[in-house]
Order: sequence, then structure tokens, then C-alpha cells
Amino acid sequence: MIIGLDVGGTHTDAVLIADGSIQRQVKVPTDPASLFDSVWTGLDDVLRGVDRERLQRIVLSTTLTTNCLVERKYSEPGMIVVGGPGMNAAHYRTGPFYFVVSGSIDHRGREIRSVESGEIEALASKLRSEGVRQVGVVGKFSVRNPVHEIQIREILGNGFDYVVLGHRLSGSLNFPRRIATAYLNAAVYPAHKRFYEAVRESLHRKGLRVPIHILKADGGTMSLEASLESPGQTMLSGPAASVMGALPFASEREETLVLDIGGTTTDMAVLVRGAPLLDPLGIEVGGTGTLLRALKTRSLGLGGDSAARVKDGQVVIGPDRAGPAMAFGGSVPTPTDALFVLGKMKGGDAHASRGGILTIAEPLGMTAEGAATLIFDQACRIILEEAAQMIADINSQPVYTVHELLEGHRVRPTEVLVLGGPAPHFALRLASLTDFQVHVVPRWHVANAMGAALARTTSEVAVFADSERGYCIAPGEGFRQPVPRDFDRRRALEVAYRLLGERHAREGGPAEGVEMEVVEESEFSMVRDSYMTGRNIRIKVQVKPGLIPEYRKIARGLVDGRSEDRGEGCSSVLASS
Repeated sequence: MIIGLDVGGTHTDAVLIADGSIQRQVKVPTDPASLFDSVWTGLDDVLRGVDRERLQRIVLSTTLTTNCLVERKYSEPGMIVVGGPGMNAAHYRTGPFYFVVSGSIDHRGREIRSVESGEIEALASKLRSEGVRQVGVVGKFSVRNPVHEIQIREILGNGFDYVVLGHRLSGSLNFPRRIATAYLNAAVYPAHKRFYEAVRESLHRKGLRVPIHILKADGGTMSLEASLESPGQTMLSGPAASVMGALPFASEREETLVLDIGGTTTDMAVLVRGAPLLDPLGIEVGGTGTLLRALKTRSLGLGGDSAARVKDGQVVIGPDRAGPAMAFGGSVPTPTDALFVLGKMKGGDAHASRGGILTIAEPLGMTAEGAATLIFDQACRIILEEAAQMIADINSQPVYTVHELLEGHRVRPTEVLVLGGPAPHFALRLASLTDFQVHVVPRWHVANAMGAALARTTSEVAVFADSERGYCIAPGEGFRQPVPRDFDRRRALEVAYRLLGERHAREGGPAEGVEMEVVEESEFSMVRDSYMTGRNIRIKVQVKPGLIPEYRKIARGLVDGRSEDRGEGCSSVLASS
């Protein structure tokens, strides 16, 4: 049995998968002040009366780290940066506790200037006196030789809660992005650690000794314990869950637009013949690029519970959410209230919805029904406009899927998959506004949780070899070994795959049946006095993102059962133009 659990801005959803099908699903309100309580309530509800000994793993998708950064609910970490040849490292300042220190490594990994231990000791004392408990350490060419980062870590000692080394986060040479990535990880670490400890302690009290995984931004999972090393990888796990939840039902021949319409946001993505698009450099946070591998997604501040108001004679929807729809006790009219006025939704206070919509209708000289139609249509058109802009942005640069670079390819979706609580209602209207085939995925209201449950564990390893200097390293793995002058790409690849298998096992992946692939490689000969003196080799390998082997059976069961389970939210093709 597997549990998938998605903590969204409005609701926390959980599904229990067993014997190739979804056995149970629950939806509970998310408490933004205590995401852990939301997680535990969802788990408790979905496990009620279940033989817990059969549980194989639990996979979480959470907005915790994203919220931390967006809402700036974190303490400033310290950053110790070792510069080198080229642009001044001071230009990449991240915050008040940012220090550029002595030391230099060149692009070949050779030490040009050593680290001054007295300088680091003084900085450590200063940071402790300022109450800084998390520190990022980044050297310009540390991926070629991490000796300075390691030395600084040793000098800092045990006086800090978390010290993250840039070379352990990525093998990329992009210095500014590596600084930003280390900063991000250090900033979110305290909140993520508290969440981890609360989950672990509560499961222990309940007698649940089962592997806990967390969904990463690239659509793969890692063990919750492994996430302590790089908590930033859990950024954007919510949008990743949307993609993975839609993936089993996407066309393998066409291109697909995925729309996850929630209460607070609409998350968007594109699939090319069933393969998610990938951001090859890394996600941006607050306009700053990082090296956090992620699926290419976009979030729009518009959902079923977005606040609707009149401004300068025009209806404005979102991006804020002031609580639930008025039909469910809220104080501000929303698109959900518009659906109640139009008679498309039941189960709430339609009278309250009408009262709220009238506050918009009256200034515009409209009826409640007219204003409700205007609000809902405008919400649909905004979503489609944002999707069109996302597709245009994708087509303005090389297109990468999780498997390959598509040279010269232009994305042209022909179908739309819609998921999220109000998905059926939006899908009908979207179908009338576009030429796309519009479908609602099975179990649309808990599809994110299903996506988290079905995602498989992914890992990545970068290996660098310099046979002239006689070494092969994998900085992120703490690996270094001597190599002969004739060390070549084939042997470097063998090392990379072996290390990837070991890392994958540490992060909770299966020992067998792992699909690995090369995602980056380069090799050039070093020549002196007309003689080749060695090779410079770089290889990055990964476990392919995707779904666990059982997903086809589960997806087939959901589609086959749509007629019987329509009342449970399992209809598949709801609308087409």
C-alpha cells in the first residue's frame, strides 16, 4: 500500500493506493499556520481502519519551503563565498551576512591561493554572535576541487545547525546560481527540519515505521531524511504533483496542456507526447536563478477562491485569496460563488453567494446572474491567456523534456487536462472557448495526491575527471580517486553510474530496475608541446523521472471505472470542443 498526500494552499488531499487501485481518498482543510497538523489529519483519516502493517511508503507534496521564501518567514543565513578569477563575488550578495573570503581555485581545480583559517574563525564568531544558525559555503570552482569548501566547513566546527556546501548541491559551474541555491537551502532548512522532526515523531508515536518520501520539483521523490541535506529540492513540489497526477492520462502522441485549478492558484505545465518539460538550468525564486532541477511549470494567482472585486468599473479577480468562498463561510465573493449563483455547484450557502455577487453586480448595473457569468468567463479567459503566454515563452528557447532536447521543436498542445476541485465546471467553459480537446482527469479533486503517490525516486550525480592531474571526483558524493593518464569517458561513465546507484539507494530508491541516463557530457584533450597530456571529462547522469511500474494498472482501472464511479469523481473525458 502507498499513500500520496498533497498539502495545497486550500486543502490537503490524501489517497490510499492498494492492489492496483485507489482504495480511499480524503480532503481536509489546510491550516497555513500548521502544515504538519494538516498532514497528520489527512494521514489519520485515510488510514482509519486500515492494516498499517501493509504500508510500503508515504509520499508527501508540500508547499512548506515555497511558502517560507514567498512569505519571507525565515531567518537570514550566513554566506561565506570564496572568489576566484573573473567577476567579483561581491556582486552576488544575498543578504546582510554575506562575506567574500580569501582563497582561490582556478578552472582546472588548482589551488591558486589558500584559505586563511584566522579569517574564517573570526567570521564564525561574528555569525554566532549575530544569532545566525545556518551557513552556506560556496567556492567559484569548487565543483572542480572542493578543498576550500571542505576546509571552511571544518573550521566552522559544530557551532551551527546547518552548513551547506555548494559543491554538494550541484556539479554545475554556474557560480551565481550555486550561491543562490546554497542560500535558499540554508534559509529554508529550519522550517523543513521542524517539519521533518514533527512527522517522524508523530509516526513513531503512532507505531508507523514506514519509509516517508517527499516530492521534488523535478517530479521525482527522495526520502524525507535525505531531504534534510538539500531541503530546497522540495520547492515547487505542488506544481510537480499536478504534472505527475495528469501524466497517466496524457496522450503519448500529442502535446498536452495541464491545468491544475485549485482554490488559490492555477498551476500550468506542458507535456510533449507524455513527457514533462524540464527547466534545464533550474528554477527562479524571486527573479534569482538557482540550480534546483525542476519541471517547467507556471503558477497563476487565480483559483476558485480568488477574491473578486470591482475596480475602476472593471471586474478584477485575484491574485489574493481572502478565505473560502462565501458559500462556505467566507467574506469575499469568488469564482466559486459565481458557480453557485449560476446553479452549477451545490452543497453550500447559495444565498450567501448571491449576496456577495450582488455587491459586484450593482455597481456594474447587472443582475447577479450576469455578474456571475462575467466573473466566471473572465477567470477562464485569464487562465487561457496565461497558458498562451507560457507556451510562447517555452517556444522562445530550446525545448527540453525530462528525456531529451528537442532541437527546433515548437510546442503546440492539442488537448487540455484539467484537475483540481472545480475542474469539471472550468473544463466545460474552457472547451467552449478553445479548439482544444478538454478532458478532466479521473479523481480530479485528489489528482495531485495521486501524482505524488505514483512518482518514482530520482537522483543525479556529476563526475569530473582530469587525467593529466590524475584524479576523478564526484563532489556531491564526497568521492575522489586517482586515475591513470589513459582514463577515458567510458570509465568515467562506469564510475558515474555506480555512484548514482549508491546515491539512489541512499535516497530511498529501489535496488533493481532503475532507468539511468546521461544528461550532460563533455570531453576535451589537453595538449602541451604538441603532445596530448590527458583528458578533461565531465559527465552528469540521472535516474529518469517518471511513474512507478504499477501506474499503468492504476490508471487503466480509473479510466475503466469512470462510469461506475462518476459520483466519486472518476469521470474521465468530460468535455470536448
